[in-house]
Amino acid sequence: MSATSPSPAPAAPPNSPTAATGHPTLAEAFRFWLKLGFISFGGPTGQIAIMHTELVEKKRWISEGRFLHALNYCMLLPGPEAQQLATYVGWLLHRTWGGIIAGSMFVLPAAVMLWALSWVYAAHGGVPWIAAIFDGLKPAVLAIVVMAVRRIGSKALRNEIMWTLAALAFVAIYFLHVPFPVIVLAAGLLGLAGGRYWPEKFSVLKGHVPSGSRGAAAERSVIDDGESPRHTRPTLGRSLRVLAVCGALWWLPVIAIGVWLGPAHPLFQQGLFFSKAAMVTFGGAYAVLPYVSQQAVEHYGWLSAPAMLDGLGLAETTPGPLIMVLQFVGFLGGWRFPEPFSPLTAATLGALITTWTTFLPCFLWIFLGAPYIERLRDNARLNAALSAITAAVVGVVMNLAVWFGLHVLFPSGQPANIFGLILCGIALLGMWRWKWELIPVILGAGLVGLFWLAARTLLYR
Repeated sequence: MSATSPSPAPAAPPNSPTAATGHPTLAEAFRFWLKLGFISFGGPTGQIAIMHTELVEKKRWISEGRFLHALNYCMLLPGPEAQQLATYVGWLLHRTWGGIIAGSMFVLPAAVMLWALSWVYAAHGGVPWIAAIFDGLKPAVLAIVVMAVRRIGSKALRNEIMWTLAALAFVAIYFLHVPFPVIVLAAGLLGLAGGRYWPEKFSVLKGHVPSGSRGAAAERSVIDDGESPRHTRPTLGRSLRVLAVCGALWWLPVIAIGVWLGPAHPLFQQGLFFSKAAMVTFGGAYAVLPYVSQQAVEHYGWLSAPAMLDGLGLAETTPGPLIMVLQFVGFLGGWRFPEPFSPLTAATLGALITTWTTFLPCFLWIFLGAPYIERLRDNARLNAALSAITAAVVGVVMNLAVWFGLHVLFPSGQPANIFGLILCGIALLGMWRWKWELIPVILGAGLVGLFWLAARTLLYR
């Protein structure tokens, strides 16, 4: 080669902007996370499935292996795993601000919608047309959950060992009522042993390249299975800063309310109670609801038991994590005990402090722990343990789908919900056979619920 000939450009590393379709800008990522906040129906399984489709298969912002590795860590944390997964991916792509935007946008639309629905519920009581929309939405959400369980299971259950672990986890939690942390611990120990003596069956969470006609270079992801970005490397100084900043943001508002209104005021009690709940919400919303319901209804008197069930229905039919039902509890607690504010002001403050103390710890778990989890990506024994845990979690989530299905389609002490069965079957068939999109299914089901109310009104007039 002559002296004047240009030297060949070096190959792009796996994580470089040129390795995939291009590294998204922060503005592009913001638009996606905001959109996700409005379409994240279907509970954790549906939300994780949506993120997998968009982030791994369509946009290729993150590889399958990195996505599953992050998901496994989030499954082990207290709090909503889908919101924490969004925070994790946002942090991988755009550092701390990326994680803050991703996690916040995942929650904000749901928080605003649930605040409005909570106000309608508290101020106006039962509204027939709202109940009719929910009657249509619940079977559709059940269908979305079933499809999402199938989709996620197909990624994690890749051999007979993983299927067996999922089945055992389902039996343990559904029939034997084994606590979720015990199931996770047992699965992790089995995975560690399996990774040592049978690694080909237990180390299954590896990168996956979807089939297609594109070449290997075009299949690369922005965050691929290669070297991690520099900002993901853990340091002691960074860990201490994360602890100090997140700890102050978490507890200063609670302490300020206690100083301002006194330790006996419901707002301070809500901040303290939901801060404690944020540290024990392993296993998702359903695992913590019995504890929250007992305390909120029987000890604090913030709402009644029927109202707690109504709040769960509202949270199930809005986007965002199901644990948003805690915001409904805080809203009604403020509404019932408003002094020295108006009912709406007190309820809004209750909703704010509840949401703040529920979700801010999630950012702490990710920003503190994710760099160390990134360092362990290539640890074969850890991969085996996380593979086993993921398989067990599929069984646990199936338990939630069955629980939801029984309550929607076969309510206790009532006839079978024939309308719900038919609507759920139609939604399942449409999404499976004709690939119906999520938003048309949700909107269509709500309209069907309204039409069903109108038809019954005309029939029995």
